[in-house]
This record gives sequence, C-alpha cells and structure tokens, in this order.
Amino acid sequence: MALRDRLPASPIRLPRPRGLPRYTVHRDIPVVMPDGATLLADRFVPTGVRRPPPTILVRTPYGRRGPASVINGLPLVPFGFQLVVQSVRGTFGSEGEFDPLTNEREDGLATVRWLKDQDWFNGSFATYGPSYLGYTAWASAAEAGPELKAMALQITTSSILDAAYVGGSFALESALTWSDLTARQQTPLGMLTAPLTARRRVLRAARSGRAPVELDLLTGGSPLRFYRDLLAGHGHEPGSDFWLKRDFSGTVGEVTAPVSLMGGWYDIFLPWEIKDYLALRAAGNHPYLTIGPWWHTDARHGLVAFRESLAWFRAHLRGDFSGLRANPVRVYVTGAREWRDYRDWPPPGMTQRRWHLHSGGGLGEDGPQERPGSSYRFDPARPTPALGGPTLLGSSKPVDNRPLENRPDVLVFTSSELTEDLDVIGPVAADLFVRSSREHTDFIVRLCDVAPDGVSLNVCEGGLRLDPDRPVADKPVGTEGVRRIAVDLWPTGHRFRRGHRVRVHVTSGAYPKVAANPGTGGPLDGVGEFLPADQELFHDPDHPSAILLPVVERSPEAAIPDPAAEET
Repeated sequence: MALRDRLPASPIRLPRPRGLPRYTVHRDIPVVMPDGATLLADRFVPTGVRRPPPTILVRTPYGRRGPASVINGLPLVPFGFQLVVQSVRGTFGSEGEFDPLTNEREDGLATVRWLKDQDWFNGSFATYGPSYLGYTAWASAAEAGPELKAMALQITTSSILDAAYVGGSFALESALTWSDLTARQQTPLGMLTAPLTARRRVLRAARSGRAPVELDLLTGGSPLRFYRDLLAGHGHEPGSDFWLKRDFSGTVGEVTAPVSLMGGWYDIFLPWEIKDYLALRAAGNHPYLTIGPWWHTDARHGLVAFRESLAWFRAHLRGDFSGLRANPVRVYVTGAREWRDYRDWPPPGMTQRRWHLHSGGGLGEDGPQERPGSSYRFDPARPTPALGGPTLLGSSKPVDNRPLENRPDVLVFTSSELTEDLDVIGPVAADLFVRSSREHTDFIVRLCDVAPDGVSLNVCEGGLRLDPDRPVADKPVGTEGVRRIAVDLWPTGHRFRRGHRVRVHVTSGAYPKVAANPGTGGPLDGVGEFLPADQELFHDPDHPSAILLPVVERSPEAAIPDPAAEET
C-alpha cells in the first residue's frame, strides 16, 4: 500500500471538500512595519463559515500566488481555516530590501500584533511552512503570545548558522544555489525557471576551479550579497553580532505552542531540526516528529506535510484530537521499507555500538589490531568530490559511491557480509584518531550500504573542520601530533540487510557540497593559495578509531509497511 494511503497513521480519515476551491481571497493587504515599510499579504477565507475561523499565518520570500500556493498552505483553507500569506520584506511587492534572515523576528512580531488587531481574528492562530517559511515561524514563535496555538513546520530549522557551516565547513553549493535562486525569482518567469536552473549554474561554476569568492560572478555576472555575507561570516560563532538576530535556536525551548516537525533523511536541515525537537523535549514540551525518505525539494513529502499539518491544526485549533497518531515519533526505515512509531527520539532501547576501522580496509565490532595506520594526501586544488548527500536543490537520493572508492584520497573500510539484518536508527558519529601536516584541514566520514552486487549507496555523512583557533570536538592525544576528533554524521533510519556489508569512507573533501579547505587558515572571501594536506588515520589499540552506530533491536510501538515510499 502506498504512502498516500497509509500516512499519517490511522485513525485519521480526511473528508474531501466538494467543489474546490471553496474560499474567497483578499489580496495585497498592507501591513505596516514599525519603520514604515509596508509588507503585502493575501488572506484566504473559507466560504460558508458563520464566524471567523482560526488563522494560519505564513511568511514567505517565494511569492504568495501561483506555484508557491501549495507550499504556502492553500490546500488547508477549504477544511475550515483562514490563511494569511505575507511576502517578507523586499519580496513580491513588499517594501524594503530583502536581507535574508535579518528582519524576520521584528517583522514577524509586528505582523502578529497586526493580526491580533483584526476584527476577523478569532483569538487563535498557527504557523506553517517548509524551509525558509518555517524559519520565519521560529523567528517570532517564542514571543508570539498565547494566541499562537500550534506550529507545523517541515524541512526547516531555527538555526541557519549550523546548516551554513556544517561541522565548521562552508556549505558552498547550497549557499550559492539559494543566493542565486532568490536573486532571480522575481524576474519574469523567475519562479518557474530559477529552481530548475540555479543548481546547474552553481555546479558549472564550481567546476571552474575558481576561488569561492568568485563563483557568484560566474553564476550570475554580479556579486550575490547573501552569499558573500556567509563567506565573510565564515567562523562566526553563535552569539556573535552577525548571528545574534539571525539564529533562534536559543529560544526554541521558550516556545509553548505545540509543535509538529517533519524532515527527511537526506534533507540539509535534518540534524538541526532534530536539535529543535530535542530542545522542545528538554523544556518539557511534547512535539511530534516525522522523518521520511526525502530530500529538501522532494515533492513526495508534500502530501504527507498536508495531512500531518491538517491533523495537527484540527487538534490544537479546534480540539479534535481524533486524527493524531498515538506515538509522537514516526520514522521511515530505509532498507526495511516501513514506517515505525516510537515514543521518543532517539528510539527507546537504542544502543551505540563501536565498529572499529581496521588496517587493510576492514570494519567490524572486533577490537582494533596492532597494525600501522592509513594515510592519504588531500589536495584542495583538486578536491575530493561529493557523490550524493544532502543539498538544497535537486535530488539528494543515495547514489553509487564506487567511483569515489577508487580514489587515492579516500580511505575505505568494509565489513564482512552481514548474517542478519542490522537496524541503525538514531544519531551516527565517528571517533577518529588523526594526524595532519596542516593545522587547518577537514575530515569527512561517510556511511554506505554495499549490496551483494557491489553497489555502494551512501546512507549518511558528516564532517569536521580542524582549526587551532577554534578547537571544537577535538583534543590532543600524546605528544606526536595525534588528535582525537568526534565527527557527527547525519542521523539515519536504515536497515543493512542480511547479505549486505557496512562501509565507511574517511576523506577530506566533499566538493562542491562544502568548500575545499585551502589548508592556510585564510578567509574564504579572498583569493589565496591551496596547500595539500598529508593525512594519517590511526586504528590500533591505543588509537581505536571507530564509527558509532545506533543499533535498535527492540520492536517499535507500531510498524507500517510501505515499500512505495522508498521508490525514487
């Protein structure tokens, strides 16, 4: 049975409004900000209602009409909610300059105050949306007041900082792609063409071999301000002046409205969306979390988002809890091809197991051996490429990584064939003992599933940038320059099936997904030299390098087979 028929879980049974669309539209409503800028909003009102229904508020940079209508929540209106969609500052008729991330708290709170003053506001509202729409919701959520009754957010996070500098490495491809997309989207036909062409332009520019600061000139012929802000901001820490009004992860625990979060295993924001979930749980809240086999622009999660959000809004805006599933966490387990329900995340009963990296390319739970380490040279002028993995636009589905595994700058460690299924569900990390000829360098770890026919599909990955001025998650071991580093990979929910093998890559590049580390410690917004790095990885009893796999053996609260969901 397909995903659309089984998710979200019973007992939800969605009525189908007849004669869609059943709403009226009030367009270009002016909302004046404290500085005098006027932002425009559209209000969609279901027909046939006797009194004002609850309001769903959406703030977006992607337009209020046309192709954006679906992600803006328009399908929710016929089910008895009014929808207010506002174009953020500097976009689609709203006055001011679009300075990404900068004004969303102040403008969002001003919009909430305006909403509460309208005679058609019934005293309750919710926020909704994916990606940047969800970010704008987080920006004002902690201060929105008791009238905020619910939030349903997808593939988003309260902290763009972490996603922009993954493990400290600049997320070049996604940052440049989004900057190019938003620069073009308001041109004629821009909303139709920009999402289709932005990534292609970025990949073409990345292949030029030019420095990161020059790549925006190749994609569009002129500097892209937001991209250059991120380049200049490389190394900014949470709490710095630059990020103080752009990062809202510190206020997530202050949000009292019920929150439903939906993400994808291959989405660029997943680790930090889960961080938001954990912050809510630590504050005593009871959020819902749904993770599917999706990437950021994967159209398959649209129907799931609609159904999950409709059930959430009915529960918390109307008091009808009949559509909510019994357990708050639902994840799709790739390989097993089923949805599983749990009481919390990580799943109760999860145990972290060390799979040691062995000399000669072995991998297993048996202890480390007294053998020499492994080594490779990373050349940032010819950086190790990325195959698959989370990016902003285009497919991020798993791909065959065998072309990478033949490169001299990639270390590969592979287990023997599994004699039984291995369910890995939760946070994945690597504990590595390394030495580099450069103080400034990167280490990237990737987990793969090797099928009996040899196809090696990436499951998840992560990286860490080493910087002597910011010693994060690493520490010296002994006096020989060896460092112990902790590399966080993307969380996952995956079954390694019997007869398959587990594989781990250790390398120092994933270009252009992340910018190559030049080895100099110099800023990325300049043009400088590239210094190769000679890398060593140790895996003996004194330096037991390993990948830490979250193994789940306990049965879930519920399991729903859904093979079609994994078809991409």
